[in-house]
Amino acid sequence: MVTTAPPSIRLIRAGRLPYGTALELQRNLVAARSAGRIPDTLLLLEHPPTITLGARANPAHVLLPLDELQRRGVEVVVSDRGGDVTYHGPGQLVGYPILKLSQHGGDLGRYLRALEESIIRTLADYGVTSERAPGLTGVWVTGGQAKICAIGVRLSASGVTSHGFALNVSTDLSGFDQIVPCGIADRGVTSLERLLGYAPPIDAVATTLLRHVAAVFGVEIQPEDGVQLERA
Repeated sequence: MVTTAPPSIRLIRAGRLPYGTALELQRNLVAARSAGRIPDTLLLLEHPPTITLGARANPAHVLLPLDELQRRGVEVVVSDRGGDVTYHGPGQLVGYPILKLSQHGGDLGRYLRALEESIIRTLADYGVTSERAPGLTGVWVTGGQAKICAIGVRLSASGVTSHGFALNVSTDLSGFDQIVPCGIADRGVTSLERLLGYAPPIDAVATTLLRHVAAVFGVEIQPEDGVQLERA
């Protein structure tokens, strides 16, 4: 009996990168994936304190003046991802899948639901029950009043995904006080640390997440050491 190996996704653990550096890396990887020079790739990383404005962002959802944010050491970046305003900071597990969508069902809505499902299963392994909120993207703790994972993606003209998810593991949640998170004023944010009463190691959460990404997407994850910027 002949068995066919599942497709693979290359994993790059990029450490902590400024948002602009990660944005350049994503754009180069998208160009390389579009040209067939690299396989599907998943970036896992953290960002220093950063507020990003997505394609549909309302600037009024940034609540502090730029000079005050600069004084606090928070960078503000306009991004080409979908969605509104969000916050990134240390202790947040950020994943940027660079995937040829046609090889993963070809449907953007289905892809978003698969990202959410991977996060929901990961949280369940830590005893946290989470769910989707009707009409919203991301993952919320059960009851729907606190978001634990933001999701915002982009699809290139060649059908390659970029951007992705940001899971609050041990993030300083006060960073979200500087914005209206995702433009949703009547719901809060939370983290695994707040829910559990302790901060699980982010590398351990990443390992759990990768196992569920592999299962949900039906792929093998192939780690790669180091980061190599792919040039178009």
